[in-house]
Amino acid sequence: SHITTSTMACSHHDEPDPAKFGRPGEDAAARTERYQKMTGAVRTLLECLGENPDRPGLLDTPARVAKALEFMTTGYAQECKDVIHGAVFPEEHDDMVIVKDIEFYSMCEHHMVPFFGKVHIGYLPNGSVLGLSKFARIVEVFARRLQVQERLTKQIAEQIMETLVPSGCAVIVEAKHMCMHMRGVQKTQTSTTTSTMLGAFRRDPRTREEFLTLLGRP
Repeated sequence: SHITTSTMACSHHDEPDPAKFGRPGEDAAARTERYQKMTGAVRTLLECLGENPDRPGLLDTPARVAKALEFMTTGYAQECKDVIHGAVFPEEHDDMVIVKDIEFYSMCEHHMVPFFGKVHIGYLPNGSVLGLSKFARIVEVFARRLQVQERLTKQIAEQIMETLVPSGCAVIVEAKHMCMHMRGVQKTQTSTTTSTMLGAFRRDPRTREEFLTLLGRP
């Protein structure tokens, strides 16, 4: 059967709140058009599921979903150089630096359901260091996009190499994927670990071993 979608019932949401929906440099007309497309798409999905998008419990759902997706994909509107904001400092320290247990939340690009976990980063400075909070900022830029864990891991490592030009960088990501827990095989105890080793971490087994030891891994 053919489904016709109406947006009249939620016309009071046709104009998005710029504080909750919008990207840098986006004018009001483009923001409103994108918002209306997203809310209309959510209404269509609700109808296809057999729901009534005009019942009280769902009346505001299209607007809520649009705003939630806008927040969960803010990485598309960010550049690492902007969030780093010059926080690279000259420092004659060449021993390993590790920032671990950086929490992240992302969305699987295959099913658009969450995967989440922790990121562990190690690097060997080569004349400069990065402000510690900026490692979490870099993680957020890449995590808040539609992602796969393998690519997320590599993007974080490559960005650190580009920003600091260190002697080496290592990134380990541990995550649980709702696409495995909630659907499909439905295995709720599974987790996935990915790693990217660059520079000295790839070349020198002793450097890798030190990194893994400091993370508490055998």
